[in-house]
Amino acid sequence: MTLAFHNTLTRRKEAFRPLDPALVRMYVCGPTVYDYAHIGNARPVVVFDVLYRLLRHLYPRVVYVRNITDIDDKINARAAETGRTIREITEVTAEAFRADMAALGALPPDREPRATEHVAGMVEMIGTLLARGHAYEAEGHVLFDVPSMPDYGRLSRRNRAEQIDGARVEVAPYKRDPADFVLWKPSAGGEPGWDSPWGFGRPGWHIECSAMSRKYLGETFDIHAGGIDLVFPHHENEIAQSRCAHGTAAMASVWMHNGFVTVEGEKMAKSAGNFRTVRELLEQGWPGEAIRYALLAAHYRAPLDHSRRGLAEARAALDRLHGALRRAGAGGGAEPAEEAGARRAAPSPATVAALSDDLNTPLALSRLHELASAANKAGDAGERAARAAELRASAGLVGLLQGDPHEWFQQAPVVELSMRAEAGKPAVGITPSAIEPAEIERLIAERAAARKARDFAEADRIRDDLGARGVLLEDGPDGTTWRRA
Repeated sequence: MTLAFHNTLTRRKEAFRPLDPALVRMYVCGPTVYDYAHIGNARPVVVFDVLYRLLRHLYPRVVYVRNITDIDDKINARAAETGRTIREITEVTAEAFRADMAALGALPPDREPRATEHVAGMVEMIGTLLARGHAYEAEGHVLFDVPSMPDYGRLSRRNRAEQIDGARVEVAPYKRDPADFVLWKPSAGGEPGWDSPWGFGRPGWHIECSAMSRKYLGETFDIHAGGIDLVFPHHENEIAQSRCAHGTAAMASVWMHNGFVTVEGEKMAKSAGNFRTVRELLEQGWPGEAIRYALLAAHYRAPLDHSRRGLAEARAALDRLHGALRRAGAGGGAEPAEEAGARRAAPSPATVAALSDDLNTPLALSRLHELASAANKAGDAGERAARAAELRASAGLVGLLQGDPHEWFQQAPVVELSMRAEAGKPAVGITPSAIEPAEIERLIAERAAARKARDFAEADRIRDDLGARGVLLEDGPDGTTWRRA
């Protein structure tokens, strides 16, 4: 089986060959922690979490680094206004980010460096660039000299005019070349900053990731990943800084980028009323697992349209997968033998093959449904348990089906009272039932007693009453289970 990824640098799919087969190293650009993470922020976390899981399955050791950007003009302005430190301001949003990503089933990275804790490394790298003739000082700034790197622009493949257009946000009279970008800039008027050989100031955005990736992964490593919006200027400039500072031919062997996210067919914006944070979706009652499934339903390099209908479809798909596990007796209470087997089982070769072909998560999800069908059609309990074990292990590669399937069906439904319906289609979402699990279990016990007494009218009344309150009962050979409608 060949592991292959599309490399943004070469614009083709290539067989993956780690620099050291005993240690795969990957870096993913993390959040700027000035607000809650929106659904677009979540996509690279979930996508490259699957990459991390796959690499850990295939290689003996993987080091995954995802940074936290806590040096930012918006954060600095808030610190100056409030008199609070950057750490005080960003700690709350950083913790919220971690909690929200954990709710989506994302594993924590092996290293999570904060920019504010690595300024010394950035100063050192800037000094090296100056000494090597790839940077210059101007009016308290230090800038990267883009013309000093003959092959600048290989990643984005932008021509000279496009490079200048992309850099115009920082065009200033002290620049030698319009495409030059800031490595260090002065802080004044109470702005947060650090001492440096070029005065009190703060680093530019791009140098942060170059310094942190070098510290934890080395001058050259295997995979650098992030959203497609980071290709230029951020990743292009990271490559320039790192290669020129270290004298290397490459910063990373493979560059991977996920596609853009739209919401209900439109670009996400607060002014458009379609700005979706992960926290908001979770508070509405959407399971984190359903959000994750929806983010993986399209190939990572393709655009993804996030919609509530897509979330509802993801939840329905997960109902089917969890249902196969529940019918096989997986989950709930003391761990039965078949459940222990599920945790020891290997993922199916077909699922591994799908992910090995440039992280084809839509195909991997279809493989899970094939495994669920096999479990449902199994002729005896032993075979059913074996198929369920393979399903759970395979789903683990994409971060799904790792909880108790009984608990999945007992989650409260989505609270969505004011959602706009799509043209010609009903709005997705229902008002949740107020009935508590303890009350449901009491009524199920009463129904069981009625059935035992052959009072089928009372048993049917209890079942219908629960159904009207959004609780569906399912009778099986091992008793009655329930789920929210």
